[in-house]
Amino acid sequence: MRGPIVRLIRYSRNPYDLSVATARTCYSSKGIVLPEDVSRDERAKRVRDRIARSTLQAGHLTTRGHAFFVFAIDRISRAAIWSFLHSHPFYNSEQVSQRYVRASPDNFLVPPINGKALDVYLETISIQMKAYERLVELLIPRVGQEYFRIFPSRSSKPERWEGEIARRAYEVARYILPIATYAYMYHTINGVTLHRYARLAESFDFPQEIRLLVERMIESVKLIDPNFAGELHDPIPLEETPEYRAVEEAFGMGWRLGDEGFIREFDSLIGDRSSLLIEFTGEGEGILAHSVRCVLGLSRGEMDDEAALRLLLDPARNPLLSETLNPAPHSKLMRTMNHVHYVFAKKLSHTADSQDQRHRTVPGSRPIIHRLYTGRPDYVTPKLIRAIPEAEEVYDEAMRRCFEGINRLLEMKVPTEWAMYLLPNGFPIRFIESGTLMNLHHKWRMRLCFNAQEEIFHASLDEVRQVSQVHPSIARFLGPPCWFRSRSGLTPPCPEGDRFCGVRVWEKRPEDYDRLI
Repeated sequence: MRGPIVRLIRYSRNPYDLSVATARTCYSSKGIVLPEDVSRDERAKRVRDRIARSTLQAGHLTTRGHAFFVFAIDRISRAAIWSFLHSHPFYNSEQVSQRYVRASPDNFLVPPINGKALDVYLETISIQMKAYERLVELLIPRVGQEYFRIFPSRSSKPERWEGEIARRAYEVARYILPIATYAYMYHTINGVTLHRYARLAESFDFPQEIRLLVERMIESVKLIDPNFAGELHDPIPLEETPEYRAVEEAFGMGWRLGDEGFIREFDSLIGDRSSLLIEFTGEGEGILAHSVRCVLGLSRGEMDDEAALRLLLDPARNPLLSETLNPAPHSKLMRTMNHVHYVFAKKLSHTADSQDQRHRTVPGSRPIIHRLYTGRPDYVTPKLIRAIPEAEEVYDEAMRRCFEGINRLLEMKVPTEWAMYLLPNGFPIRFIESGTLMNLHHKWRMRLCFNAQEEIFHASLDEVRQVSQVHPSIARFLGPPCWFRSRSGLTPPCPEGDRFCGVRVWEKRPEDYDRLI
């Protein structure tokens, strides 16, 4: 297995010295201690190394958080990105989009298998890739029909919009592609996160690929600062991780596949929804209003609940709600939204969840992926595919053969880790997600836009509609960016420029939303 290609393209100069300088500054009576001060001579270096060992051993790791590393990563699977790089909140990434870039037939991870097993693996990918190409062909006419219904004035020059129409077809056709599909990306982390990567590099779900990735990240850091790289701990062996041990204790083997029991239980809970509200702050509206009064130093007699909620949530009163910078965490008033909380049980495709998890301040308890695999075809079908019988037939048949290929590999005793790379983007991830109103508010605002990925759009719409049943005074002020801008008097309402969806969404309310593309 060749593993990802990693380049360190930007970084903090002397990150080891920087971390010690920040630690010494905490106790300095002479002002800021600079990185060059901690290594100016041999005595200073001895003190530096002692402080570095001490702070690392004691867990005073904010000192390592000042250094940053910008990695350019290529040939990394989307499986690994979902499972590891984007499974936590402490990163920043920009990666190639399957929504806008057409997949190519040789852009997939191939594990270190050979013989008949390799033939089955490559044959299954070929089936998925051919289905992808056929789906693009079948989807484009219907996408074009819907596109020109929304933008009738553009139908006079259809060739001008061919790229836009094709991209919307790619977005839906990608559900059949395997999570082995490669991506390339920028990935920026601080020194603390690199320490954590080093320690947990052998965790589920794809430990061999992740270990190679992290080793190469560390090697690139070692070239610019061997002292910082030398601090990093060895990884915890997979067999010693709590997840592996728990599955092993239950079934006698850590790579035991899932069964129907959990799937039935979870699906019976959420029914036909993609997201079900299962818990919330019961007196959320009252708590929110009281919190606003606490910020302003006002009594209930001076500001009632209705006035407090309007001041906070109505963009006509609160202009920060229309800011694209999302300044809420820095606003005394808007931080009151942290006291209201919602918990959802969710079922999203792997490809939709890969975008959903980018809302990193709304954490989810995502599963060990092979524990969701039962051997039977299990997948999400996009709304557009369901609207085209021939496309749905192609999709269902390709999915059947995809799962058949995975099962054949497992019967041939190919390691579960390798077989799971063939899971399609449409494979459903079942998990629990929760967030504060402040963080969900931003997520809903972004994902209620008609340009948002269709599956996440509908999940967010489902969530907002459920919130309206328990907290109507909050939900009445939820909507996409164009609604907030219109309500606050900004023009044009849509901030997307030439990416305008073509629908005057700001004139609608969530209960009236509907879209096919």
